[in-house]
Amino acid sequence: MSDHDYMTGFGNHFATEAVAGALPAGRNSPQKPPFGLYAEQLSGTAFTAPRHENRRSWLYRLRPSAAHPAFIRYDGASLFAPGTSEAPLAPNRLRWGPLEIGPQDWLDSLTTMVVAGEGPATQTGVAIHIYRAQKDMENRAFVSGDGEMLILPEHGALTILTELGRLDIKPGEVALIPRGVRFRVTLPDGEARGYVAENHGAPFRLPDLGPIGSNGLGNPRDFETPVAWFEDVEGEYQLVQKFMGHLWATDLGRSPLDVVAWHGNYAPWKYDLSRFNTIGSISFDHPDPSIFTVLTSPSDMPGTANVDFVIFPPRWMVAEDTFRPPWFHRNTMSECMGLITGQYDAKADGFRPGALSLHNQMSGHGPDVASWQGATAVDLKPHKIDGTMAFMIESRWIFQPTDFALRTSALDEDYDQAWTGFPKAKLPD
Repeated sequence: MSDHDYMTGFGNHFATEAVAGALPAGRNSPQKPPFGLYAEQLSGTAFTAPRHENRRSWLYRLRPSAAHPAFIRYDGASLFAPGTSEAPLAPNRLRWGPLEIGPQDWLDSLTTMVVAGEGPATQTGVAIHIYRAQKDMENRAFVSGDGEMLILPEHGALTILTELGRLDIKPGEVALIPRGVRFRVTLPDGEARGYVAENHGAPFRLPDLGPIGSNGLGNPRDFETPVAWFEDVEGEYQLVQKFMGHLWATDLGRSPLDVVAWHGNYAPWKYDLSRFNTIGSISFDHPDPSIFTVLTSPSDMPGTANVDFVIFPPRWMVAEDTFRPPWFHRNTMSECMGLITGQYDAKADGFRPGALSLHNQMSGHGPDVASWQGATAVDLKPHKIDGTMAFMIESRWIFQPTDFALRTSALDEDYDQAWTGFPKAKLPD
């Protein structure tokens, strides 16, 4: 198989080898694995998790991942996971314009914007980061021990080289790197910007479909997992690990991306968002945005997610006698939104690709004045919203901005003005 081959299916049990005969047959940990490789299990859930939720893979590598010196504090990536502001959090709606792309590599460019939940110590919540890089990660790799990382390019393609294979993604696609999987990122287009949702809670899964039936939304067959691929590189090589919200580094003396073969269901994957099978109303009223859920991370409260990943893709609008954009609402869930391309149908101005908005729990929000006026007056013919891709990271926890997010010039100080100028309703005399 070539480096660019993928295996399909969400959560499937895969078996793949980059060298013929490297994968043991009939057992996981033979006394002498083929070619003197080291057998190592990577567990994404507890050993005793129910079978349908258990996630683990067996890796066969050139050296065990345990072979490294002690970690020391890493002094790069100063805006990555720096902690949230200690000032009292106001219930204000917030919005940020796109951050400028800088001279760093993917890791050092990571900028934490908002954090929800108690984080890795309790395995709850999510953090939203933005990357804006102009350099490849050379001779170093990164691993998050705090959570899985959902990567959403907005500008420029990424090549993500992981322990379990190679992912090539571009804007309009997403990739997920499981907690504990080591990887490095290169930039085929020379620069890149995008979003990262670091999920500290239960691993993402596909949502239940309920009365929708057995098909629709994100179909399992469209999720692609890479075939085995490895580096045999000796010499200076740094590994940076995120652990309990802090960054640590060690010098390995070799590439950690040395898994020659693996099997299991705990692995990175990519997904083309254009394959999402959108469900919507064909009679009247706008359905709840939960109908656009691609992935969910459940919490201990049934039906209330630790994190949901929701998209607003191109789609037909045909509902009769209906205000078609997202309606005005206040929500017990907190919502953080980004834009990959085009225009979001509830904001006529000010929300550009690469931007980020935050509507925390019970903050009133909805369309701006121009969007409301247009949707109220338009002749309701079938209409396709096209050339757009917005997404939402939704959580039961409150999003808290970082100090950087509150002081950056990208913060839109006038965001609340989006909801000024609505005329008062006129009641009959």
